[in-house]
Amino acid sequence: MFSYFKRSKTEPETVITEEPVIPAGYLRPEKAQVLLATPRRKKLLEFIWQRTAVSRAIFNKLYLLPIERYTSLVQQFPASESHHHSYLGGMLDHGLEVIAYALKLRQSYLLPIGSSTEEQAAQSEVWTAAIAYSALLHDIGKIAVDIEVETIDQKTWHPWYGELTVPYRFMYRKDREYRLHGAASGLLYNTILDEHILDWLNHYPELWKQLLYLLSGQHEYSGVLGEIVTKADQASVAQELGGDPAKAMSAPKHSLQRKLLDGLRYIIKEQLKLNQATASDGWLTDDALWLVSKTVSDKLRAHLLSQGVSGIPENNTAIFDVLQEHAIIQPTASDKAIWNATIKSDTGWSNHFTFLKVVPGLIWQNTADKPESYLGQVVVADSNESTEQSNIAPNNQSKEPVLNQFAPQVGESMATGLDSLLDLFEPNANNSRSSEPALTEITAPPPTLVSVPEASQVQFIPKPPVQPPQNIIEGTPGGEHFLIWLKDAILSHKLIINDSKASIHTVADTVFMVTPSIFMRYANEYPLVNEMAKKAELVNWRWMQKQFEALKVHRKNTDGFNIWTCQVSGQRKSNYVHGYLFNDPTILMPDIAYNNPYLSIVKKIELPK
Repeated sequence: MFSYFKRSKTEPETVITEEPVIPAGYLRPEKAQVLLATPRRKKLLEFIWQRTAVSRAIFNKLYLLPIERYTSLVQQFPASESHHHSYLGGMLDHGLEVIAYALKLRQSYLLPIGSSTEEQAAQSEVWTAAIAYSALLHDIGKIAVDIEVETIDQKTWHPWYGELTVPYRFMYRKDREYRLHGAASGLLYNTILDEHILDWLNHYPELWKQLLYLLSGQHEYSGVLGEIVTKADQASVAQELGGDPAKAMSAPKHSLQRKLLDGLRYIIKEQLKLNQATASDGWLTDDALWLVSKTVSDKLRAHLLSQGVSGIPENNTAIFDVLQEHAIIQPTASDKAIWNATIKSDTGWSNHFTFLKVVPGLIWQNTADKPESYLGQVVVADSNESTEQSNIAPNNQSKEPVLNQFAPQVGESMATGLDSLLDLFEPNANNSRSSEPALTEITAPPPTLVSVPEASQVQFIPKPPVQPPQNIIEGTPGGEHFLIWLKDAILSHKLIINDSKASIHTVADTVFMVTPSIFMRYANEYPLVNEMAKKAELVNWRWMQKQFEALKVHRKNTDGFNIWTCQVSGQRKSNYVHGYLFNDPTILMPDIAYNNPYLSIVKKIELPK
């Protein structure tokens, strides 16, 4: 009896258990973290993170978690039986490569196509995520219809059972249909993307439509998502088979939107005559560039065809539609491409033309390159939308507020090719994410609005040419310098607040700063920003946005994201702006005299947790 008690006080012996031996021909299932821990896959994951605009913590939720779920399902399956990535683990490698190539391609697109710059900024991360998800899942259906999997207990495994937990072996089905795996993806993608992510994506109708078509194998309807993923898939296959991934990535090098915009900039600079005393190809006012419609469409078509660009419409009406669809020209109140206006010179000459209207900032990124404004008048016909914008300040309540139209994002540098896969995936030292700035721009889409157009005749009386700023603030451009510049501009009234064209408003007893317009203006005044942004492989306003966020003077949403949405409301119209709220408004102005009564903060949707 006593010996029993003595034994009970003795420390138990450590029992060493050996992992069971796996029979020949079977594979041991591994955890996702183990499969992703190889040096090459870790490098791919690092590159993928570098091409997003979120912090590491958010990246883990939005990107890494779906990748881990995908990894648990595909285990060590090949991507094909005897073609590309036909080795053990090939499907996982192919999936990661396609994401990496797709996010590289994504830099050449302004998404969603045809929307305003602020909306593109607001939806930036959701489109980036959708491209990554599409790339990851484009071949997931293969494990459901192309291969047959048997576990060690001689049971058939299907991917809808969940991840493999026992040793397995597999073989390719001899009767498989080549294109069936595209349609079979629909069986599995909701096991990779959880309900929070799907709810998030579902709030963006155009993105959601393209994603569903792509994941069901209907690439002809999948729009820009299908275009990007197809090119990325081809690049991964080319790299694996010893081909040139750069060739696959460079056909086409840029989206049609980029080609049209680059072509328009070229003919304006090299071929068109602006602001002539009498006949001219176009006239530049302070607010718009008015281009004679037939002249510019003929010259643009000829230039693009001479550059070997295919798919250019043969008639002018179709070209107008394409330019309007890609938000390169501004529509009238009735959503038409053509404006009717009369040109009146200061010498008494006048004539009537049909025009295409373009935002000047779309053509001239730097104000120093912009020609002087026309000294005459541009009188818009009654049937067209007025280009005069009314104030939204309280002392102008008789005027209806309209949303400021910002110049589209321009100047983003694009790679012309890829030397090799590993060179592509090598993180750029100048684009280090060690500080992990939380640049997040995921916002809720505003509800569908019905806009009631107003028609009036507007007489443009051009202002004197804009002179370079006289009160340049010394110092190196960056976050702190931007804050000093912003405060000085507000207090000196160089920046007007609470106006329809303003980037600064007061709401909820603090300062609301509209993005990206405020960062674009700062970059225009300090050209050194362009050089610093280029080194970081970012467009200038995005680089400045990162610098500002690093100061941590802005207020975050309850979901931890940075961008807020405000509704601009009038008697008959509503619209939305996106931007930052300051924690302490007194760092910019001593007192908030009033909150703009036309602005209100919009409650955001719940984002993936």
